Amino acid sequence: MEALRAEHLSKHYGAGATLVRALTDVSLRLESGAVCALLGPSGSGKSTLVKALGLVSLPDAGRIWMGGRLVVDGDAALGSLDVLRRRHLGFVFQKANLIPFLSARKNVELACEIGGVEPPRRRTDELLAYLELAHRADAMPTELSGGEQQRVAVARALANRPAILLADEPTAALDRERGRAVMELFARVAHEQGTAVLVVTHDHRTLDLFDLSYEMEDGRLKA
Repeated sequence: MEALRAEHLSKHYGAGATLVRALTDVSLRLESGAVCALLGPSGSGKSTLVKALGLVSLPDAGRIWMGGRLVVDGDAALGSLDVLRRRHLGFVFQKANLIPFLSARKNVELACEIGGVEPPRRRTDELLAYLELAHRADAMPTELSGGEQQRVAVARALANRPAILLADEPTAALDRERGRAVMELFARVAHEQGTAVLVVTHDHRTLDLFDLSYEMEDGRLKA
């Protein structure tokens, strides 16, 4: 089932001699239950594309559908961006960005509360158990390894049961072993939870874990 579709996205910055074409006529599809890699050198447009798909920075032109519903037409959102993000999307970034004075459990529980997930404690414990973090639920972020912090970030991103999970360089700060473990986790989430997962990565060594890969170059996308 199609979770997300984007057609002919374009995004430009500046004008005249300073014009930068960050995205040019980009189209892609993400299927439920599939994990997809987005590759490309720095400055190729990967983060700009993820921000457009995540409804963080809308494109100048093009259309985006989520769950079969048109949510972006050109540079306009068809509905509240906050509501659309809460309804469809989860995000994981390069750094876990956990709230430092809250335990792993409280970090996830707060995301459940913000997302209106009831009861938040039950959903939190369910996610921590699924991601093999139940024994670290009361640990503070400084007591967690880098890989554990990213797993808490994944749990937080899954709090509202998103159909689409977007991850922007989530293993950049991890060593090879921990990075691969996080990538394996994304594949597991996609295949077992039915989530469509898009991961921005520079690491070609983990491509065997992905169902599909796209590569960006100079703002254009190729399969």
